Amino acid sequence: MINIGEKLPEASFVAATRDGPKPMTASEVFDGKTVALFAVPGAFTPTCSVKHLPGFRDKAAEFRAKGVDQIVCTSVNDAFVMGAWGKDQNVGDDILMLADGNGAFAKALGLDMDASGFGMGSRSKRYSMLVKNGVVAELNVEQGGEFKVSAADYLLGQL
Repeated sequence: MINIGEKLPEASFVAATRDGPKPMTASEVFDGKTVALFAVPGAFTPTCSVKHLPGFRDKAAEFRAKGVDQIVCTSVNDAFVMGAWGKDQNVGDDILMLADGNGAFAKALGLDMDASGFGMGSRSKRYSMLVKNGVVAELNVEQGGEFKVSAADYLLGQL
């Protein structure tokens, strides 16, 4: 698993944008910026839709006030699902919705999990991290089905 002080691995994403899917690299997303990154096991799932994403959406101004350039949400879903979820959650330009469609980023971080028992296949663990210029400054990984340390308020408290 990636640790604080380590550079994020290079990876490819597809961003859900107003103009449609846009390929992006980890370097484009994280280099030269301070980024609040959070990952969810799946778009439109209960905890992700009721608590996790709304927390970051509702606290976006507070993150910006504390020096965060961008909030990024990633999930092992395709860009169309991430786009629809972002629209459903009314994230606007406050959160960049990144599809890690094949889970390559989650796997490269060592933060992938087997959710096949729930019919979801390989997914990302629920986590949040603060990334400064591509390097992990804070890392908060949930255990089991918990939702505590990856919440927006928790990460805000670390800034």
